[in-house]
Amino acid sequence: MSAQAAARTPGAKRAGPGEYVFDLGRVNHIKGGPDYSSVEGGVVEGDRMIVALMRMPAGTGAEPHSHPNEQWIYILEGTFKARIGDDDVEAKPGSVVYVPSNIVHSAKATPDADVVFFTVKDASHGLHGMKA
Repeated sequence: MSAQAAARTPGAKRAGPGEYVFDLGRVNHIKGGPDYSSVEGGVVEGDRMIVALMRMPAGTGAEPHSHPNEQWIYILEGTFKARIGDDDVEAKPGSVVYVPSNIVHSAKATPDADVVFFTVKDASHGLHGMKA
């Protein structure tokens, strides 16, 4: 895929020739999963990686879904509660969560605060998954 190709994820910023620094607070903000998630934030795609800085409003989250690309989620603020496959996990700031490819998972921010997280996916597919 060339650096001038369109982003796989509708609305995401595609890294172009000579672009090396991105302000994730200012690039296009899109939904993390338009039909299953409250998450929204700035997304940048390169040839092989997708990165995003996302916010999950307090008490909201993502319904069960999956995607063919694996995902890493680094928690910056708030408490992130998730179900990954059959396992319940809780992650606080400084924690990183791994979601394997094709596994059904869901997540929620606790009611007391938004969750802010940095996430990375391989770019073999776009950012969005499929509702389970």
